[in-house]
Amino acid sequence: MRGVKILTIIFLFGSGAIILWISTLQIPDFKGLRERKVSESTKIYDRTGEVLLYDIHQDVTRRVVPYSDISASLRNAVIAIEDTDFYRHNGIKLGSMMRSALVNLGSGTLKQGGSTITQQVIKNALLTSEKRFSRKVKEIVLALKLERVMTKEEILTLYLNEVPYGGSIYGAEDASLRFFGKKAREITLAEAAYLAAIPRAPSFYSPYGNNKIKLDERKNLVLDRMVELGFVKKESGILAKKEVVIFLKRDDGGIKAPHFVEFVKLYLEGKYGRDYLETKGLKIVTTLNWELEQKAEQIVKRNAEENEKKFNAKNAGMIAVDPKTGQVLVMVGSRDYFDKEREGNFNVTIAHRQPGSAFKPFVYATAFNKGYLPETVLFDLPTQFQITCSPDGAPLLETMKKEDCYMPVNYDGKFRGPISLQNALAQSINIPAIKLLYLVGINDSIETARTMGIRGLDDPLRYGLTLVLGGGEVSLLDMTSAYSVFGNDGVRIPYSVILRIEDKNGNIIENYEAEEGATRVLPENTARTINSILSDKEARTPIFGENSILDIPGREIAVKTGTTNDFRDAWVVGYMPNIALGVWAGNNDNSVMEKKVAGYIAAPMWSEFLKEAAKTLPAEKFLRPEKADTNKTVPVLRGLWQGNISFDIDKISGKLATENTPKELRETRVVRQVHSILYWTDNDSPQLVLWETPIQKWAKENGLTDETLDVIPKDEDDIHKPELAPKIKIISPSPEISYPPKKRLVIQIQNGGRFPLSQVDFFINNTRLGSSRGPIFEFNFVPSEVPGVGSVNNIRVTAYDSVMNRSDAETTLNLSI
Repeated sequence: MRGVKILTIIFLFGSGAIILWISTLQIPDFKGLRERKVSESTKIYDRTGEVLLYDIHQDVTRRVVPYSDISASLRNAVIAIEDTDFYRHNGIKLGSMMRSALVNLGSGTLKQGGSTITQQVIKNALLTSEKRFSRKVKEIVLALKLERVMTKEEILTLYLNEVPYGGSIYGAEDASLRFFGKKAREITLAEAAYLAAIPRAPSFYSPYGNNKIKLDERKNLVLDRMVELGFVKKESGILAKKEVVIFLKRDDGGIKAPHFVEFVKLYLEGKYGRDYLETKGLKIVTTLNWELEQKAEQIVKRNAEENEKKFNAKNAGMIAVDPKTGQVLVMVGSRDYFDKEREGNFNVTIAHRQPGSAFKPFVYATAFNKGYLPETVLFDLPTQFQITCSPDGAPLLETMKKEDCYMPVNYDGKFRGPISLQNALAQSINIPAIKLLYLVGINDSIETARTMGIRGLDDPLRYGLTLVLGGGEVSLLDMTSAYSVFGNDGVRIPYSVILRIEDKNGNIIENYEAEEGATRVLPENTARTINSILSDKEARTPIFGENSILDIPGREIAVKTGTTNDFRDAWVVGYMPNIALGVWAGNNDNSVMEKKVAGYIAAPMWSEFLKEAAKTLPAEKFLRPEKADTNKTVPVLRGLWQGNISFDIDKISGKLATENTPKELRETRVVRQVHSILYWTDNDSPQLVLWETPIQKWAKENGLTDETLDVIPKDEDDIHKPELAPKIKIISPSPEISYPPKKRLVIQIQNGGRFPLSQVDFFINNTRLGSSRGPIFEFNFVPSEVPGVGSVNNIRVTAYDSVMNRSDAETTLNLSI
């Protein structure tokens, strides 16, 4: 009984405390709302923390208008999408709150809201976005109180005058004027639906951002809800959906690097919520290099203007990433953010476009992971890849059309016959790349790209073999970030835009940690092999010429271009070990450019920027790949395309090489049997006949008839044996004599071998003195002039005879030191 009494007292005391707390809660003062928001303004800076890129509440405007000056369509649209029971509830909706409470209890956090319009008014006035249950209780209590002291009309008016529309725009009147150039009472039904749709996520649904399609979908949802609730007739809703609404040009005042800032805001709102971002007075220090950003914006604008005149390519974008940190240094999303006529606010660097041949390195990396080598040869010949078509491109099924067959060509219409993977990638040859994609697999190639940072390639069946030619859509940001994995020796560090976030008291909320997301996604040697190929000026000379625009003087740079077959996209993506740069050029509406490759359209601005960036970066070189041990590799993978049965001969005797045959005299030959790689590796492939037919035709035209095993020599090399090596002896200097160190000495030898000598190398203490090629094989020197000599020294000679047999002889040189 005593325990029950104690519990009762605690309960009554706790209940009383809660009731007392609730009774002290006051309706907030809405008059000072604007001033409070501005005083807690969040500011976004460049990487130095000194250059202000954007003040989220700079130039905040709010035009307060009465209920009668707000369109009835807008009032109804807001109620339809935000709070259908607005006129029936007393400030809260218990059903919605119960549903959200169950979700929140399940997650252990306050994730889901279920707020009424009244609660949203309170939330805005409280100027806090704390995810706490106590704050939610406070919001509910104040919403109930507000309903007692204000009419529904007054509450809705408050909401419509305070609701945020992104940036410095607050309230329906200000949004109407900024977006449509008309007052809130003058807007159309479609415009009202847009204004009701945006506040859910102002950055995401911004009419000036990259999600206009999603905004249109939400606007249509608002109209459907209005029809469903009887606010408008069905016919009016249909007409409103079809209405073309024109948004006025955006006025962003003093914003710097606007595409980057909008990208940062989208990230911050997604992670922390809009309220937190707008009310906590945060200092956001980003990764942006403002000096380089300014140069990038100038270069993109000037080159895009020239491209429009020359190539009908009206727009361009540029991204720079540090491969070692993943930090985004530059983001230019269009030629001019404020050029509304050309959709300048659209950020093309995060839009998904076809990359053309710029996708090829991911397929080649997959191949190198699987054991293919840069020396592996594929045939660049006219090849049909559709298995329901004949090798010459004729449909085999009655239901097919000729265009259903797939026989692609190279960018220049030429075919090169056998070509190594090294040269095929460096010169961007299409046919070998398509064959390689088939060999390594579409799914595996997509997985390689995914692990390196490419998102969105989730429908392999749609792309087919065109994937390697850029058949899938990717973003310039993802491509540049993924290429930086090659530059970072195969380690991926996800791209980042934030260095640190400080609250108004200087406390760190978020801090960049390079190691946090670092993951090895490629073997070192695969990354280094790609780097070696893409930076090989000699290998890419046939396509780009000796003095290419892609070359950066004094720098080692890997680069790949890409142009879509229909000339709608031009890409250049390249990197040094300390910066990766991607450039895209084309038209936002996907219209066709002049039929010029990326080297003409996108390369000039890519090159110009990198030359500027190089002035601020140390010169670094890529690490070289290790040479693969190919002793156990089948000939066809080693590049011996003539056949798959190999044998080694001694170049001098022409006989089969033995373990004694000098390495430099060994030559690998094959029994000539010219076939496709499928013939040797996948004889059951449905592609076999399609690949074999043009190869056999080519071999016949070039007189390459098959050989038999009889071409393999029967006898073994008999001139390279230990007993046939030179039999040399050092006859001077003598180990029995101590010589003055400054006396000129002569090293003399005697040879008793079967073959005459061709060269003798002379060494003292493993330091090479020189060589003699006869006819007299001796060498003279002064010991004191040789670094490192002492009182006792080793003299060694290495002799080679006329067939490259080798032997060594040694003696001791004593000096009187």
